Formats: sequence, structure tokens, C-alpha cells
Amino acid sequence: MNSIDIYTDGACKGNPGPGGWGAWLKSAQANKELCGGELGTTNNRMEMMAVIEALSALKRPCKVTLHVDSQYVLKGMTEWLPGWKARGWKTATKAPVKNVDLWQRLDVLVNGGEHQIEWRWVRGHNGDPGNERADALANRGVEMALQQR
Repeated sequence: MNSIDIYTDGACKGNPGPGGWGAWLKSAQANKELCGGELGTTNNRMEMMAVIEALSALKRPCKVTLHVDSQYVLKGMTEWLPGWKARGWKTATKAPVKNVDLWQRLDVLVNGGEHQIEWRWVRGHNGDPGNERADALANRGVEMALQQR
């Protein structure tokens, strides 16, 4: 099974506002950069899209170390998801889970997929080269979204 490091980030100019996502996939064999954006979105949605697009780009089962700077994504996937699913995609206070469409996509990719995923939190904007690269890609995604106007 191939090993790969993935660094992801999201960015938003206004929240909501134009946003972008970026992912840097790094393995012994190759590096790949991905980015994209949307006009009316939130930072949390862009953080999630970065992970979704990165995992969707993998062509075969991989051992993934997934570096995220979003506590929302990290805790959602490692702590909150089982409870949300058990409650029919409701929070502990019985409110609908925000961004449920993206959480469901992530759930399929992470828990229904063939990848072995280790989640790692990275402090954003703190000099980590992988995170800085993902941040630059996310900001490129914002620019791409703005050009779609």
C-alpha cells in the first residue's frame, strides 16, 4: 500500500463569501497540487472540500497521513461523526448538523473507503511547509472563484 502525506486548507474572503480550498498530495513517487473555489461559501465548507477533493483524487488504496489545520474537520471526523450518524444527522441538541452534505461525502470517503487514514492537526499559519503550501493553494482557489463572477 502506497504511503502519502496530504496537507489541506480552506480560505474564505468574508464568511460567507468567495472561498477556496487547496490540497498538496506528497508521496515518494510524486507530488500533486489541487485547488478550487466557490463564490458563496464558508471557511468550514472549504476546509471540508479540500479533504474531499484530496481523497477523491487517490486512484488506489493508500496509507494516508492527513494534515489539517481545521479543528472543525478534525473533531468532526474523529469525535462527533458517530454521534451525528446515530442521531440521524442531528447534533446533541437535536439541531440539524451544519454542512451535512459534505459530512456525508467525507464519511463515505473515510469510513467506506479503502484508505488507512491517520489524522494530524497542524497549527495554521505557523510555518509548517505543507500547511503553508496548502494555504497558498486555497488562496489560489479563492482567486479562481472570483474570476468566475
